[in-house]
Amino acid sequence: MTHPTPAQTGPNPSGMGPGETPEQHAHFEARIARGEKIEAGDWMPAEYRRQLIRMISQHAHSEVVGMLPEGEWITRAPSLKRKTILMAKVQDEAGHGQYLYHAAETLGATREDMLQALLSGKAKYSSIFNYPTYTWADVGMIGWLVDGAAIKNQTMLAGCSYGPYSRAMVRICSEETFHHKQGKEMIVAYAQGTPEQRAMAQESLNRWWWPAMMMLGPHDADSPNSGVLTKWGIKLKSNDEVRQEFINEHVPELLEAGLTIPDPDLHQDEHGNWRHGPIHWDEFWAVIRGEQGLNRERLGARQHAHDDGAWVRDALQAYTDRQRAVAAD
Repeated sequence: MTHPTPAQTGPNPSGMGPGETPEQHAHFEARIARGEKIEAGDWMPAEYRRQLIRMISQHAHSEVVGMLPEGEWITRAPSLKRKTILMAKVQDEAGHGQYLYHAAETLGATREDMLQALLSGKAKYSSIFNYPTYTWADVGMIGWLVDGAAIKNQTMLAGCSYGPYSRAMVRICSEETFHHKQGKEMIVAYAQGTPEQRAMAQESLNRWWWPAMMMLGPHDADSPNSGVLTKWGIKLKSNDEVRQEFINEHVPELLEAGLTIPDPDLHQDEHGNWRHGPIHWDEFWAVIRGEQGLNRERLGARQHAHDDGAWVRDALQAYTDRQRAVAAD
């Protein structure tokens, strides 16, 4: 049995699907209130399933597209040590995509449908990966800021109500922590290095700070899915809460490294929280719509890889068919 993909249906604010009863919903929500994990074979509202497929597949797409900005620098890494570290990181991201595609498949989604939605442009992925990487410092800044923001979100998702997604997040977070530490180590080294290295690190921060802030999602009032995701325990914190955690952790570290954060309105309030200036959401939405950034190039690269790997899929299918025929005989 197949289920609607994110591209096929829109939001359902009520959460009540055809044929579903208030009693079923009450029992389901009571399980979530008790902290129970919902597993693949359990009854769940159709909207819960749809939202999870949308969210998990988008997360998986972000992992595999996210390999591209840093993967471009593997052949240009400044040393063998840096090259091997980067290769391992990119390989990790591919593995994360596999974990997440498998989690979505437990909900009835198929790999073929999810990949087709990505390649056709119907499915979204994190828009931050549509920004170009101009210098080697961008590799470190992605590790420190982008992976740092992702960890804040993924740590929250490790406690979400759907078991397969929650367990995938535990594994992914442990690996992303190494990526984050490696990126921070790189940027701190450059910030304390030669004048040219310091300038490279600062210039990279100037370009990545605001995209990292935006990747945690629009303000809660502008996030159409937040209500039902919170209601069903998929999302345990708001976008603004996660963004505040990210700022409070990273601002002191960046300042300690001697870098200047490109936000003239940044300040601490009376509670010690760092408060940011206005976020330019027009840029965020323009990048998502493909009007700015490298959306076309990123999807083109994924399409090329998909086409180039067709012979592998064909060989695997032929092997499977042969094994089945032998077993039947």
